[in-house]
Amino acid sequence: MKKPKHIIDKLNALGKEAIPFVFLVDFEGDNPLIFNPSETDKILWQTEHSSNFEDKKPQKSISEWETHPVSFAKYEKEFRRIQQHIHNGDTYLLNFTQPTIIETNLNLEEIFSLSSASYKILLKGSFVCFSPETFVKITDGKISSYPMKGTIDAEIENARELILTDSKELAEHNTIVDLIRNDLSLVAENVGVEKFRYLQRIKTNRRDLWQVSSEISGDLPANYAENIGDIIYTMLPAGSISGAPKKKTVEIIRKTEKYTRGFYTGIFCYFDGKNLDSCVLIRYIENQNGQLIYKSGGGITFKSEAAPEYDEMLKKVYVPIV
Repeated sequence: MKKPKHIIDKLNALGKEAIPFVFLVDFEGDNPLIFNPSETDKILWQTEHSSNFEDKKPQKSISEWETHPVSFAKYEKEFRRIQQHIHNGDTYLLNFTQPTIIETNLNLEEIFSLSSASYKILLKGSFVCFSPETFVKITDGKISSYPMKGTIDAEIENARELILTDSKELAEHNTIVDLIRNDLSLVAENVGVEKFRYLQRIKTNRRDLWQVSSEISGDLPANYAENIGDIIYTMLPAGSISGAPKKKTVEIIRKTEKYTRGFYTGIFCYFDGKNLDSCVLIRYIENQNGQLIYKSGGGITFKSEAAPEYDEMLKKVYVPIV
């Protein structure tokens, strides 16, 4: 992740003056954007407690949804390369993602309006995101992160027990919790795991899913607001959508994914002048010259098998419209 000094300095200055802002950055850090929170001509956004628009549902429903993912053969080829890197010790967890072409009767704005999610972002003409995953929250000087690792079809018999007892899922989740704990320790003190592997049910247009998350928290210094830009960039890219160790894993991601993530798996932040709320840009649809592209993926470890990982990637191609 690139660290542009002028952007970090601007965020720090806004934090010091307690001036609210909205911030977007793509996965590679090439395209950081700062907005006034009330600005609506380019971006619409919603968190659990704030938004910059009036929620008006269009008189339309989803009647068409077809997906055209990469072939399993193509996926498996790169999966095997990742496994070789894991066996060589280059990485021990890598979040591998791929694009899926989608056909639907809805445009980005309609998907945004009809979706229900913890976080919704519409960068007009570019992408829509309906993310269930918090990146970090800062509340009264306490910083918390909520990495999400583990997905299963909620309709499977004993789905909750299956995902919580799966050794591969446990190893993957442990790795991410350790990584995020280390990331938080770079900016905070008294870092600890508040909640470990709790379940959230996600409703979608295709099926319900169980997602597994944890909560890790720490205490920031009293002057944290004037260093808000440094805090954000120190933790980028998010561990849950890159892997461990971060630097080498991101290098492997670039070589194996063979496409540009763009804002997918980047970060959205809203700072209200004192506290910050942010999300990872997952569950994401991009407009590429009129063609809608859904980007999704999952974590690969030494215990992973290609077919289940491919299936998980496809299960994440949904919209939270019911």
